[in-house]
Amino acid sequence: QGDETGDEPLGESVKRYIKIKYKKPGAVFLGVVHRLDRPVSGVVVFARTSKALSRMNALFQKRETKKIYLALAEGHPKKEETLKHWLTKDEAKNKATAYTRPHPDGKESELTYKTLAVRGGVSLLQVEPLTGRPHQIRVQLASIGCPVAGDVKYGSKASHPEGGIFLHAYRLSFAHPVSQAPMALQAPPPDIEFWNIFTPLL
Repeated sequence: QGDETGDEPLGESVKRYIKIKYKKPGAVFLGVVHRLDRPVSGVVVFARTSKALSRMNALFQKRETKKIYLALAEGHPKKEETLKHWLTKDEAKNKATAYTRPHPDGKESELTYKTLAVRGGVSLLQVEPLTGRPHQIRVQLASIGCPVAGDVKYGSKASHPEGGIFLHAYRLSFAHPVSQAPMALQAPPPDIEFWNIFTPLL
């Protein structure tokens, strides 16, 4: 969706692509199934029919999808761990806070991660969010002292000159909403220097 930057929303770009590719007259239907935080890269799914949208929404609501992210995190977290927090969101500041105990305004949030590689002071993590809260991975990793590289909002030492943060929606698996055939969508990390140090290790 649009924001204060004035950049065209991704959905509008996809609509234009569909209109040209399939020679669609008139308005193009496009349903947004899920969103990524603006500085996050990776797989995004759209629905081209209202039926597909409602079925995909049901899959996400029932947690019948499997999402895998890659993160370049500052520091050296454990080899493997499950994190559980209660998250609150300050809408005015667009920032989440993680609590280690139940909070009256908090939503229970859980993820697992594995450390795949370490280079200097940065670790490549494979992260699977088990819940889908805004900024969940970013704030939960920051809460253990390992913020996502470049994510100054959550404690990274510095923004990165190439922009964005080093969190990438790597793989999304689910059953096709009509045929029920298993699907796995995967996107390689951006082809930029900092990622390229780690991508050969995947």
